[in-house]
Amino acid sequence: MSAALTLAASVTAAAALVACGSDNDAPSSDGSRTAAPDASSFSEKTASPLESKASEAAESARASASEAEASASERADEFEASVSADTERANQAAENALKDVDGRGNAMSDVSMTGKPRSETGGVLASVVTFTNRTDKKADFAVQVDFRDSSGKTVETRYIGTQDLEPGKRAQRYAISHEPPEPKLTAKLVKAQRY
Repeated sequence: MSAALTLAASVTAAAALVACGSDNDAPSSDGSRTAAPDASSFSEKTASPLESKASEAAESARASASEAEASASERADEFEASVSADTERANQAAENALKDVDGRGNAMSDVSMTGKPRSETGGVLASVVTFTNRTDKKADFAVQVDFRDSSGKTVETRYIGTQDLEPGKRAQRYAISHEPPEPKLTAKLVKAQRY
């Protein structure tokens, strides 16, 4: 009887070994398989449509990003041109407003000027002009800034303005010299008019 049991156990063990396959497919001690799958059972036809879709999506994303960048650049250019036009219009109005002003004007106490370091302006002489509307209604402001050499002679005059400044509000504009860095000039607030 024990011979029959031994034979049955041997047949069961052999069947188990055949079911498990070769040594390459043998499970590791944690029960997982260590052998790589047979690559011949895969076809490249399955990956190709996926790669194609991924490539199309990437190309579409690149095109969308390029269009968005171009659109943003165009909007920035339009905005800059608009701001420049508004600034030029305000500066022209400031020059016209100051033509008939005697003395220093009625708004010297409402305007201040601070120089900007040349290291922040690429070597250009620039000053920040700050307008403060201390009245109870909208106001336009005009200032004259002279750029003078070391002897006090005016080398360049710039007119800076701001329009429709709300009561109690402040606005800042730049007075920028177009003269070369040498000789060194100094910015001087000459006139300020509220109108």
